[in-house]
Amino acid sequence: MLLKLKEEWFSNIRGDLLAGLVVALALIPEAIAFSIIAGVDPKVGLYASFSISVIIAIVGGRPGMISAATGAMALLMVTLVKEHGLEYLLAATLLTGVIQILAGTLKLGSLMRFVSRSVVTGFVNALAILIFIAQLPELTHVTWHVYAMTAAGLGIIYLFPYLLYREKHSVAFGLDCGSDIGGYFLWP
Repeated sequence: MLLKLKEEWFSNIRGDLLAGLVVALALIPEAIAFSIIAGVDPKVGLYASFSISVIIAIVGGRPGMISAATGAMALLMVTLVKEHGLEYLLAATLLTGVIQILAGTLKLGSLMRFVSRSVVTGFVNALAILIFIAQLPELTHVTWHVYAMTAAGLGIIYLFPYLLYREKHSVAFGLDCGSDIGGYFLWP
């Protein structure tokens, strides 16, 4: 049994460390964003995200499975935290865990095959719209820097894939030259 455990845990240390680093870097902004959406201190989201990752690493999980906070839960917790406070957030989180354990034990995940793809797509799109609406107050009464960073972020998200698709080398060269020129003029 110990040999099997050793083989499972230590057979691919390099890949596991790289995967853990990538997931950790992806979870940090996600945890902070979902904490802000839920109306709690961002430290709470970071601690919870770290706890989820450690607990899942110890008690199980599967290769390629990432356990983290979700946008749907963050949106649901907004009303709970506003109306009842942080005390109920812990109780709701524990109850959610119990429900997930029961659903896994009863193999209720197999019922997802009856939910059509269009329903899932509609749910995800509605979730994105609700998250966007929840973030609109963060864009009011701020300096122009916030708008510039928002526009730059959206530009990177939507325009960068088109640039890379056309000519990879010229885009990389242009970005390098642009950052060099910008650094020359902006660096003190």
